[in-house]
Amino acid sequence: MIRRVVVFVDERTGTAPFLKKALRYVFPDHWSFLLGEVALYAFVVLVATGIYLTFFFVPSTETVTYHGSYAPLQGVEMTKAYESVVHLSLEVKAGLLIRQTHHWAANVFIAAIVLHLLRIFFTGAYRKPRDLTYYVGLVMLFTALLEGYLGYSLVDDLLSGMGLAIGYSVALSIPFFGANLANLIWNGVYPGAEDFWSRMYIAHVLLLPVLIGLLIGIHLFLVASRHHTQFPGPKKTERKVVGTPTYPGQTPKSLGLLFGTTSLLFFLGGLVQINPVWLWGPYETYLSTNGAQPDWYLGWLIGGLRLMPNWEPSAFGYTFVPNPFWGGAAFPLVVFAVLLLWPTAERRITGDRGFHNLLDRPRDAPWRTAFGAGFFTWVFLVFVAGSADRIDVFFGLSYVDQIHAYWVVIWVLPLVVFAVALRVCRTLQRKELIEADQRRAQMEARAANRS
Repeated sequence: MIRRVVVFVDERTGTAPFLKKALRYVFPDHWSFLLGEVALYAFVVLVATGIYLTFFFVPSTETVTYHGSYAPLQGVEMTKAYESVVHLSLEVKAGLLIRQTHHWAANVFIAAIVLHLLRIFFTGAYRKPRDLTYYVGLVMLFTALLEGYLGYSLVDDLLSGMGLAIGYSVALSIPFFGANLANLIWNGVYPGAEDFWSRMYIAHVLLLPVLIGLLIGIHLFLVASRHHTQFPGPKKTERKVVGTPTYPGQTPKSLGLLFGTTSLLFFLGGLVQINPVWLWGPYETYLSTNGAQPDWYLGWLIGGLRLMPNWEPSAFGYTFVPNPFWGGAAFPLVVFAVLLLWPTAERRITGDRGFHNLLDRPRDAPWRTAFGAGFFTWVFLVFVAGSADRIDVFFGLSYVDQIHAYWVVIWVLPLVVFAVALRVCRTLQRKELIEADQRRAQMEARAANRS
């Protein structure tokens, strides 16, 4: 029966050669290559749970009075958007489970992309012919960050309103065209017109997911067409891949990872609370904070805004660059510009324009490893600075003193990390050379004794 089905399909589609080649595709057998699959499966969970949430969410800023089951909000005026999320969380069957699973999936999705990016960078997997694959991945990360920001901004709780106010200020601070850009996005002065919420909703549930799905498809196509990279090892060369075929080796592993990732996300959604919007309350402009914090992947942007001193270039009574621009727009643009330009810069510095299918161990590229360690330490310190207010609350460390300390640490520590990483890589290389010479001498001595 199976043979007849295969023959029937092949005669009408001619896909048998393609399927045969796909089933023989070889995957490198290393755990770090699974980070991309974790991101893919988290995105699948995101889409599935997001579809469920669209049945109950109301993207409207029309004001209503709450009369639901949550007593502390009884009689409070709020938008329909916020009311629908509270209703979904506390009264719809499985609503809280699905919403929290969706939220956790977004966090895991971005975390997996970031970890995957680190592996790509430190192993040199972005080199020719995979530089285009690397660029597509960076654009995907950009898009995922924007998608996550819009996702929690739709709720219209206190956290959402504060995040949108900060976003409006950053957009407004962009020199020359910031005011026009902010007016275009918000359709007026913050908080904008009613149709802004509809635009944000369409972007979050349709435009950006379709774009991310398209980028994932392009990314997977490029990976398959140029094949996976692999770490050096026995029988592994630039022309020969050693690993596990799609079937029967890789398929069960991949399915197991799919079920494991899905199970973990639903486990987190069911047992670990995240973004309890009923505690934050509806957004009011006169409220500044109540403990609500943005998701971790925006911490580095918050840190950039907090670390920027009170400096705004101005002359003749005109401010050329408002303060929020430096931490909210210039800093992330610098980070992504460095990541985008690095493959080209490395190619020009080293003169290496050849094809690479074998990965480098970090020690094999000391300057790349040292630069990456210092650069990502710099970004991480800015990320940590974004939690200065929480550290003040929990540990009693002065917020102002923390910021002053970070002004020094974010420039000194990355240089120290750069120097240490470079020294460690070179030391490990010398150690390997010495051990190789010793093994060669022992083999020559044994050969002499036999003769």
